[in-house]
Amino acid sequence: MRLKALAFLCLLGLPVYGHEMTPAYPTLVLSHIEKVHVAVVKIWNSREDVEWYGLSVFDEDWNQIKFASQHRTVKIDLNNSKVIEIYIRSQDADRVVYICSESKLFKGTNKVSLISSRICSKVKR
Repeated sequence: MRLKALAFLCLLGLPVYGHEMTPAYPTLVLSHIEKVHVAVVKIWNSREDVEWYGLSVFDEDWNQIKFASQHRTVKIDLNNSKVIEIYIRSQDADRVVYICSESKLFKGTNKVSLISSRICSKVKR
């Protein structure tokens, strides 16, 4: 009986809210800084319970790659977006495969969330 109730709840189709990052396939181009590439992404927040998003860059084996940005953790209000420039050393540019954003859940806030979401865009070659 419990299994049937659980299956029913799963099939109920409750709405899911998340964030999105565009473009799906960002490109790395030379920046105005010598020996540095840049990728530009836009993050949209449609979650009421999350305002902060962390950025990360990975290679094909999901090893983190060092990068620079104005902020590593970005505040994005509900139904707003933010354009972010991610700077990567030219020597690491060929290794970059994924640029990711992840919702950050903080203790001590009046907003309760049980789900953290991560979205990764694959770098276009």
